[in-house]
This record gives sequence, structure tokens and C-alpha cells, in this order.
Amino acid sequence: MCPTTEEATGCCGCGTRRTPQMTVEPQHLKALKMSSRMIGHTEEEEDTDEEMEEEKEESVNPTEVKMSQIVMPCHSNHCQELSVGQLLKWIDSTACLSAERHAGSPCVTASMDDIHFEHTIRVGQVVNIKAKVNRAFNTSMEVGIRVSCEDLFADRHWKVCHAYATFVTQRTSTGKKVILKSNVPHTQTEQVEYSLAAERRRVRMLHDDIIKDLLSHRSTQQAEITAEANAVAAERTKVESVELVLPPHANHQVNTFGGQIMAWMVNVATIAASRLCQAHPTLRTIDMFTFRGPSQVGDRLLLRAIVNNAFKNSIEVGVRAEAYQEEGPNRHINSAFMIFEVVDDHGKPRTLPRIRPEPLEGTRRFQEAIARKKIRLDRKYIISRKQGEVPLSVPWDPRNQVYLSYNNVSALKTLAARKKWRLSSEKDEVRLYTLEQNSSLSIRVESEVDVPALRAFCLLSELSNRPHWDTHYLNCELIHRVDDEDFLYRVVTPSVHHEGIGFPTSALQGEGRLQDFILLASKRKPIGIGDPYVIALRSVSLPTHPQSEGCHRGEVLCAGFTILETRSNTSIITYYNQASPEVLPYISTDIAGLSSSFYHNFCSCSQYLTRNRQQSTTSTETSPEQASSSPTCENQGVSLSVAFRSTQL
Repeated sequence: MCPTTEEATGCCGCGTRRTPQMTVEPQHLKALKMSSRMIGHTEEEEDTDEEMEEEKEESVNPTEVKMSQIVMPCHSNHCQELSVGQLLKWIDSTACLSAERHAGSPCVTASMDDIHFEHTIRVGQVVNIKAKVNRAFNTSMEVGIRVSCEDLFADRHWKVCHAYATFVTQRTSTGKKVILKSNVPHTQTEQVEYSLAAERRRVRMLHDDIIKDLLSHRSTQQAEITAEANAVAAERTKVESVELVLPPHANHQVNTFGGQIMAWMVNVATIAASRLCQAHPTLRTIDMFTFRGPSQVGDRLLLRAIVNNAFKNSIEVGVRAEAYQEEGPNRHINSAFMIFEVVDDHGKPRTLPRIRPEPLEGTRRFQEAIARKKIRLDRKYIISRKQGEVPLSVPWDPRNQVYLSYNNVSALKTLAARKKWRLSSEKDEVRLYTLEQNSSLSIRVESEVDVPALRAFCLLSELSNRPHWDTHYLNCELIHRVDDEDFLYRVVTPSVHHEGIGFPTSALQGEGRLQDFILLASKRKPIGIGDPYVIALRSVSLPTHPQSEGCHRGEVLCAGFTILETRSNTSIITYYNQASPEVLPYISTDIAGLSSSFYHNFCSCSQYLTRNRQQSTTSTETSPEQASSSPTCENQGVSLSVAFRSTQL
């Protein structure tokens, strides 16, 4: 999905159209956590409930393709486990079929995002793969792939991996681009994936920049290179192999099958890792595959692999694929980075020998491997986990900003798509909904406002102006403007105390301790029809802004607005807040119907929007620095008061 990939003429992902023998209705998955260990019953039940909801709402998606394969001995490695290379072939084939169904024309694999393999699959078990187009852009589309395993004899199902692949259409014989039609989400789950595809595309575009930025901070990385006596020289792990591309390796476009190239790359990477650890390694993660050019029948594919770095329990192997003919220069086809582990008899990762990099290029690869490990940790820690698993106030820095921003927006969109919202109270068409999920309570406040959606978005997305209209906001300071869509704020609010049982009030006269919040505010405009404007909030921590002595540091798990345009001059504004159990006493009175503070605060918000409705749109799109001096700019802080003054975010 990088800008260059839409113009790519990379290797195709599939060789044949869907056939009857490869379409079997897959058994529904039982969700497991990302680790291979069993999870608690509560979390497991929540995951299962979510998937049951998805199954109930499932409708016929014209781009969906399913493949089921029994793992035979010819598909396995020395441990009688499914070869990852074979699995990648099946994944790529299924995804390409889905892409071509939507495009109605030949498609090629442009890239495949990071894949983390949670479990291995043994001979005799069944692999179920489901792929469908999440979103079509201009000439590229994102395909989501889910892989699960089924034990036919034990009646068990479990998740193996979840992947996202980018496909682009082939140019016509005249060299003209094929412009893709938009895809229409059919369910709420598909709507969320459709919306988040744009966020994932943003992450892909910034991937290379993040690596470069990390490498510019080399002071911490140089210490990683140590001259241990028993370190293994990187030269010993080098692997070079040549494959001749034959007709069985090609697809219907006479290009080398992308899945086949990936399988060959896994093969040489495994050999390189084995030379370091002198054991049989297990492939756990593959960093993003990016196809840089096509390969055809008759090409010689030169595959090179070397261990870039060895950490305590993992090995990174770099692989490069080049194509050449009998005459002419080598053409760079693909590069990838693969992470291996070696497990002992108890399934625990073994400690691995250190690597001694080659001078110059080897040192560069060594340092880049450290940067990529940092990125993988950020992705696993921030993006890949469910929102409830991500700790509050994750430390913010420029190198994990893109992942925190993704998590911020995706958490709000996922919360908005939840089912089982219950109407708690309604007054003058201002509705309060609640959603209880195990130990958390979420609220939703919704109403239609006579203000255009863009104008409301501009007013609500600037927190700095909230003190101009909300007496319960003492101060809102812009700390840092990350870019045009992400901002860091420090918000100060009054403390909350109880006048009586269940009746919280704000301490406006200096009683009690003040509260402050360090918030990441992410605002997004709609990319397609049906997309809402989004203003998302979550807590982060900043070393430059520790908790002050006079304030209690509050935290926000997930909060924000969605603004949906209805008619030319009105919009539906919805505020969400995923509250922790500690916040429950402050909002229980509204939920129980003993007070209507949510209504009065939403009315205050509505009046503010209406007062500023007629001002020019240009004035609302000034920078936050300019906005802080004018009450006409975006006011994201309303998210915190819109629903409940007393919730304090």
C-alpha cells in the first residue's frame, strides 16, 4: 500500500481460479490470545462472544474466498509440521483470488504485512483460510486473511495468524491503469475493517521513515555490538541458492507465483538460522514482504540469506531475491526479514549464541535489526493487542507515534461498532447508551445537531478552546503538534467529590485535588462515503510532563467522537467513553436515572456548535497554535464533557 506499490508490476499472487475441491465451509474460530499459552476464561469468553456476533451478522461478501487443505506429509518439514513456505503459498493464492474477484482483472501481490504465527500446524490437521477485500483504493486494495487450524478428531479450532496483503491491478495491454470500483461493507465488522484499512495504509507509508528515524539515534544501538569470545561470525550463516523458474512456478499471467518466491525465501532463511543455532529453528514472524518487480518463466532467481542479528531468544535473518536471465543485470525482486526461535523440549525459547557482524554492511544490518525489533515490539505492544490489553498511558515518542495513533483511532472505531448497546435514558432526543463487557463499562451519547458535519468536526477537534465554553474545564494546553492530524494536550479539570451517596459534583471552589490528563488526540476526516469524521482520545505519558504535586494524574482508555453527515446542514454527533470500574461511581447516577448531567452537558456542547455554526470553514482549520486564541476552532475537549461532566474524561 505504499505509494509506489500502486504503480508496481510485481509478482502475482495466484495461479488458478477457485475450484470446487478447495472450497469448504470453514469451522468458526475460537479466539486465542497472541501467545501460545491458554488464556483466562473471562477473556476467552469475551473473544468468543465477539466472533459469535460476527458470525450472526455475516452476509454474503462477493469478494470472500475460502480454502481448506489437509496437511499431508509432502507439505511438512522434519518435525511433521506444516512448512511455512507452503502455508504462504496457500495464503497468497486465496488472497489473490479474492482480489481478482473484486477487480475483475488480473492482480499481482504488491506487499504482505507482518505475519506472526501463533501456532504450528501438524500433519493430518486441516488449514482453513478465509480472504476478502477490506477496502479498494485507486489501483490497489487491501485483502484481509484469517488462517485457522482444525483438529478433525478432537473437534478443536484455533487461530494461526491474521494477515493483510496489498494487491494491485495489472495494466492493460495498452499500458492503461485499471481503476478499481469501491467495495461496499456489508456488516458492522466489515465497516470497521473498511475504515481501518486507511489507517493501516498510513502505517505502511511511514514504515521506511520510522526505520530511518530510529537509525539516526545510534548512540543506544552502538552498545549492542559486543566482542564476545564465543560469538558466531555472521559469514558462517551466509546462504546462496539459485532456483530456475519453470512453468509450474508461474501463474496465469506467466509471472512467477508470489507465494512460490516467498516459499523459496523461507527455505534459505531457515538454513541461515540453522547454521547459527545448530538446531531446527521455528519461524515466528515475517516482516513486511514488498515485491519490487516482476519475474517470469525462464528467470533464474538468486536467493541470498544471512543472520543480521541474534538476540537472547530470537534470530533475525535477512533475505534478498534477485532475478536474472542469461544476459543482463540482476533485478531486485523482493527483500524480507524473518524472525526465528528455537524451543526446547518444554516448548520454551532457548538462549541463542550471539552474532559477530561483518564490517561495514554487516554492522549496518546489525543496527537495522535492532531498529526493526523495536518496531515489532511497538506493533505487538500497541497495535496487535486488543484495546483492553494495552496499558494506559503508553509512553509517547516520535518513533511509536504512528502505532499509538493507529491504536487510538482503531479503538474508537471498534468501540463504536460494538453490539449490545442498551438505551439507558433519553431526553429531548439526546440518548444515553451503555455497554457492559466484563470489568468495563462504556457509554455512548448521541444526538442530531443542526450544524454541518465538517463544521462540527472543526469545532470539536480542538481541545484548546474548551475552557471558553465549559466551566468544568480549567485549562487545556497544547503540548505538541505532531502533524496535521495528531496532537498532544495537557488537560486540567476540577476534582470530583460526592455531596451525597451517588451524587458526584465538581469541586469548583478549589476543594480537593485537581486532575490532569496527557492526551493524544487523533482526528480523521472521512475517506469514502459512509465514513464518519473521527476524533479519538487516549492517555499517553510524556517524560517532559510528569505528574505534578498539585494534581492527580487521570487516565483515558478510549474516548472520542464520531460525526456523521446526514443532510446538508445537520450531523449526528456521538460521544464514546470506555470507562474503567473506578469511574463507575461517577456515572452511575445518570445510568440509574437519578440525574441528567449528560443531557445538560450535551446541550451546552450543542449550543456552542450552534453559536459558531455560521463562521467560515477556513477559520476553523487554522493550526492548534492559532486556534488556542480563538473559540472558533475545533473542540475535541467536548468529548470529555459532552456526556458526563462528572466522569472527568
